Amino acid sequence: MPLKGFLSKNGSRAGRSSGAHSASALSDTEKLAMLDELEQSGLGWFWASDKSGNLTYLSPAIADRIDVPLDEILGQPLSSVFVSADRDGRTKSLPLMLGAHKAFSGFAVRAEKRPEGAVLRLSGQPAFKGKKFTGFRGTGADISDEYHREEETARLAKFDSLTGLSNRHRMKHLIETTLTAFKSAKRNCAVMMLDLDKFKQVNDTLGHAAGDELLKQVADRLNRSIEVECEIGRLGGDEFQVMIPDIDDRGELGEIAMKIITMLKQPFSLDEGRCVIGCSVGIAIAPHDGVSADEVERSADLALYAAKNSGRGQYRFFSGDLENEAIFRRRLEENLGNAVAEEQLFLKYEPIVRAGNETVGALEAHICWMHDQRGEIDEEEFASILEGSSQVIEVGTWAIREACSHGATWPDTVRVAVNVPVQLFAASGFVDTVSEALSDAGLPANRLELEISEAVFFGDANAVDRTLAQLFKLGVRLTLDEFGSGYSSLAYLRRAPFDAIKIDEKLVAEAEANDTSDLGLIKAIVALAGALEMDTIANGIESNALFSQLKACGVQCMQGPIFSDPISREAVETELIGDAWEITPSSDRLKRAKRRTVFRKIQVIHDDHSYEVTLRNLSRSGALIQGLADVPKGTQFVVDLGGGQLAVTTVIRSNNDTQGLEFEQPLVDDGSGGLCTRNRVSPYALASAGAPLAALSQGSYKTMQGGGLGQNASVPKFGYADVERHEAA
Repeated sequence: MPLKGFLSKNGSRAGRSSGAHSASALSDTEKLAMLDELEQSGLGWFWASDKSGNLTYLSPAIADRIDVPLDEILGQPLSSVFVSADRDGRTKSLPLMLGAHKAFSGFAVRAEKRPEGAVLRLSGQPAFKGKKFTGFRGTGADISDEYHREEETARLAKFDSLTGLSNRHRMKHLIETTLTAFKSAKRNCAVMMLDLDKFKQVNDTLGHAAGDELLKQVADRLNRSIEVECEIGRLGGDEFQVMIPDIDDRGELGEIAMKIITMLKQPFSLDEGRCVIGCSVGIAIAPHDGVSADEVERSADLALYAAKNSGRGQYRFFSGDLENEAIFRRRLEENLGNAVAEEQLFLKYEPIVRAGNETVGALEAHICWMHDQRGEIDEEEFASILEGSSQVIEVGTWAIREACSHGATWPDTVRVAVNVPVQLFAASGFVDTVSEALSDAGLPANRLELEISEAVFFGDANAVDRTLAQLFKLGVRLTLDEFGSGYSSLAYLRRAPFDAIKIDEKLVAEAEANDTSDLGLIKAIVALAGALEMDTIANGIESNALFSQLKACGVQCMQGPIFSDPISREAVETELIGDAWEITPSSDRLKRAKRRTVFRKIQVIHDDHSYEVTLRNLSRSGALIQGLADVPKGTQFVVDLGGGQLAVTTVIRSNNDTQGLEFEQPLVDDGSGGLCTRNRVSPYALASAGAPLAALSQGSYKTMQGGGLGQNASVPKFGYADVERHEAA
């Protein structure tokens, strides 16, 4: 029905003004015609409803715009035709507004049948006959473009424009509101901080467009790798954050972190090339590691910092000693500048053995640091300290000069190998530095082997080719290091004058775990190297079986724990006296995983008493304690490992003052080579017993009822043994 007919039928101004003198130059008929034209033009739309809220009129243009036939709309409740355009439901509902019988304006709606269609702004005015409500009269306008612009602006304020993940501001708000709500509900919440490894290298060499595409793919993998309810955010750069509510099981959280790390270290395909990065993860759990958002995020940050410093590609849970560890680590980085000047650095050498006759053909230099307070800092920890330091070039130059000086005193049959950092390789005058080191030491160029990472090829191609050509002309041997780590390209392998390929240690480890497909890949690498007249070196060999398999594949040289750990210069020179240095591979030399010292005081609880004992040994399934006399087998203790880690145990062996305990629930990896309990006593439980609501410290369970301090405590069942003689021994 046209607007003119509708107004006439409903006793509009046309009927009321009949016979009256019009002060306007336009007649009522002309006014109605003008309104019809306005309605048809789309500049002004109209609607009306009866007292029950059913539509009695709607401009045909509105029906066309929302793509719903007009005859399907008229007679229907307005609230069933239109719904609020606000998907989050933060505004009042249309039925509530209509039911109030009050004027409203600027209410954004969508068609219920076309939720992705046009967005309209409705305004309405209640109509009355006397005091009796008769319905609504109102107008509408298409605000789709304006609404979508505002919606996009609001989205950008909350979400990262590149990845679509929550941004820093939204993550901060979500964590704050969640922890506030969870505090009253006594619920747990985990926060993970993620930092990409080697991302800067990709960004600097392949360009920012490649870096942006990589971040998008990282976001996609994160969404696919975390299957529990969570919120994922990008804080900026290559930093990501994950909030996981209602999980405090560190076994489960460790599995999630490990899955993230595993997925992100798989190769990424970009338009600019194929690359591999990594990821480090720090984990904190509220309320154990903090109650407020600031506390928990700071704890997760410290755990992340520790994970990166432990060699990257790892996860770490927060613990109370991390702050001191972080402070000392920063001091080490600051003191590195003085290490060269004060001659605190020294080299250890790892033998590279010829697989055919098991003789040492080369010795790879590793940089160590004899710190005046810390003592010896081994090659692995030193490498993590040096990475990203401003002293990389200075330390790398020192290592080449020192290795050349040592190598000059060795037999001619043994070469010295030195790893070249990317920054040093790209530095101006690098070739001159190598030439001077050889000349000053009197070492023939063919006895120096420079191990160069594939990452150097991310730099200026012309500059890289020029440097490689100059080194080749100088006569030094060149080894392509970490081949198979993700950047491998036949294009630069063909054009570069390499003498050897060193197969990436992780690829070798995977070959041992999955000896069919991965050994086939190593065979292919050996065949490729042979076709290009290059030797092959396999790194990280840890078993005789793997040694035999790689030897059968044709790998010419190998190094790893079954031959020797890095040893001092003096030890090398002793071994090199006389005939060729032969090393028979032996699994007995396997490098053991570093563990934190477990010789420490802890407390165990029995009945309502706590006892201080010495923890001698710790494994997943049990522990060895010392200090209590004559404890019978079958006795149950609750062992306090600190930080709220209470583990139920049973004595399965007892010998005088020493007891072997079996855990009721096995311990899990803590991400740093140690062990921890899956769950911890919640500070909320302690708070209800009178303890402060804060991160739990060792022994604070004593404030709970039955802690052995009350007047009604029973007589202790066990006495302390004299352990001084054991500790003296």
